[in-house]
Amino acid sequence: MTKNIWIDGKEANVSQRVGSGQVAFELLKNIENLDHQNNYTILLTDKPLPDLPKERSGWKYKILRPGRLWTRIAVPLYYHLVKIKPDVILSPTHYIPAFIKAKRVPIIFDLAFIHFPSMFKKDDLYKLTNWTKSSVMESSHIITISESSKADIIKSYKVPEEKITVAYPGYDEQIFGVIKDEEKTNKVLEKYRISGNYIIYIGTIQPRKNLLRLIRAFKTIENCKLVIAGKIKGKGKQAWMNEAILSEPKNLAIEEKIIFTDFIPSSDLPYLLAKAKAFILPSLWEGFGIPVVEAMACGTPVIVSKVSSLPEVAGEAGIMVDPESEDQIEQAIRLLVTDEKLRVRLSKKGLIQAKKFSWEKMAKEVINILENV
Repeated sequence: MTKNIWIDGKEANVSQRVGSGQVAFELLKNIENLDHQNNYTILLTDKPLPDLPKERSGWKYKILRPGRLWTRIAVPLYYHLVKIKPDVILSPTHYIPAFIKAKRVPIIFDLAFIHFPSMFKKDDLYKLTNWTKSSVMESSHIITISESSKADIIKSYKVPEEKITVAYPGYDEQIFGVIKDEEKTNKVLEKYRISGNYIIYIGTIQPRKNLLRLIRAFKTIENCKLVIAGKIKGKGKQAWMNEAILSEPKNLAIEEKIIFTDFIPSSDLPYLLAKAKAFILPSLWEGFGIPVVEAMACGTPVIVSKVSSLPEVAGEAGIMVDPESEDQIEQAIRLLVTDEKLRVRLSKKGLIQAKKFSWEKMAKEVINILENV
């Protein structure tokens, strides 16, 4: 039976996609490719960017206003005005539309805001705390991105296990892989002014990523730099509580060791990963950690925290550290910078581990839920 399915595409329709935006974009791309049976309406605040799937029979875009209070006003209003109602609405965010009778399925990424509330801005924390809870309680089914997050949702909200499905994110197999083009690699390194030995962090620059401890762990490490590849938001209200992180290298007098690149497009990342001694993600809490998989797919050894979902994602291919121990972070970095045999061994394991994850597999899981919820 053909279903009318709405998808909240707001997070996917941005130029610099990270985290939930990346998941939303890849889901749209893969669902459109895989499912020509059901009728999809993708809800946006602006016209679709050129890299979103093109409209066709069964795949349409609808621009709604206002962009603010999107799930509280714009989407519910459209729902009540339109004649043909959706059978189910997918929200690749924590927030499902309110005041709607249709079946609603959110993607709950992680509950870091419960474990580390002080690391979120007050208005974000209010929405995450209250709206996530109402989404969980009012949803017909919940998708999450790791067994760790599933267990956390069950524990925190007392929802039955059968109401939650784990659908692992993937990586772009057309972009991330073992790089052999030395000339292009050198050009990309030159573009970001990177030379010599380095390890790399890829992700947002925010407190729960534990970057302060990572920078401090680098203080006594010689002949190696730390590349922090992530979007740097502006000052004041636009900043993501990252001022302390950005100023720490100067405080420690190790500015020459730390390179902040700002946002890097996906097409450049494999070249930076190719020359890195290791990729590191020392987060205090993660729902999944897509850059870990991207690094492993490039054959780059990974260092990750031994908390939340990260052991699940890295498997036996990564070195695990206590994220609250600067000593452990420092020792893991020293080990991978100096031990080539270990790097080769972890690289081989990482290539195998990365193959467990794919966007197509995630999209198939999601389509199955939307059809059967």
